[in-house]
Amino acid sequence: MAKTLYDYWFVQNADKNWERKPIREWILSEKSGDWGKENIEGNYTLKVSCIRGADIPGLNGQNELKSPIRFILEKNRSKILSENDLIIEISGGSPTQSTGRMAFITKETLNRFENPLICSNFCKAITLKSKENIFYFAYLWQHLYDNNLFFGYEGKTSGIKNLLFDNFVNSYYSVVPDKEIIKKFNSIIVPMQKQKQKLLLENYRLTQVRDWLLPMLMNGQVSVNYHLAANQWKTKYHQIQLQPFFHILFDPINPLPLPKNVVVLL
Repeated sequence: MAKTLYDYWFVQNADKNWERKPIREWILSEKSGDWGKENIEGNYTLKVSCIRGADIPGLNGQNELKSPIRFILEKNRSKILSENDLIIEISGGSPTQSTGRMAFITKETLNRFENPLICSNFCKAITLKSKENIFYFAYLWQHLYDNNLFFGYEGKTSGIKNLLFDNFVNSYYSVVPDKEIIKKFNSIIVPMQKQKQKLLLENYRLTQVRDWLLPMLMNGQVSVNYHLAANQWKTKYHQIQLQPFFHILFDPINPLPLPKNVVVLL
């Protein structure tokens, strides 16, 4: 629906009187990526989750998200992503897939991670001059990507395709819609995106539950008994309440509904 709305308002029925300006004019600042170290090593002590180009579909809810944990230098804390940043893949792609994949960061996105976020050095993050424009800009960028525009702004070094980012943002002009229509667009898109991110967070936690329970089901530590109360665990020696334990293991602040009728045999 969001893409359809963007296409209808800003592509098919764009006002001819709207100003046009280079993409660069939307951007306030940029953050380079980092890869750090796999483990704590010397001054590499700041624990982060790293978003690679391959993680962008997962961040957008199109695939499972498996961003690696890395450790970066404390002095590179400025590379940590903030609400309303956008991540853009600048290196990678394939003969049939351009560089330029994009994901935007909201407060709800950050809540999906236990660690601060950075992007890898095959990506960069940008911050817009106005946070009110993030969703319009994101759908503009996605529209250009879907129409294969970025194939025309790629170079190649050492066998890896690179997005000629500066060339693109300085030379490509986009329309600047009226502020009122962007405000109206946000009033529709923001609630949708909040709900989407909430569901992605729940999916992630349910995946944790699955990965925790499945091995125990396979080796016989767990069985399903529909006659037991849903909020209790029975062990060989005693009973403990499932709710507090589940909170500690997964999320003490925002727990998910508990899986029902699970018995753990210890």
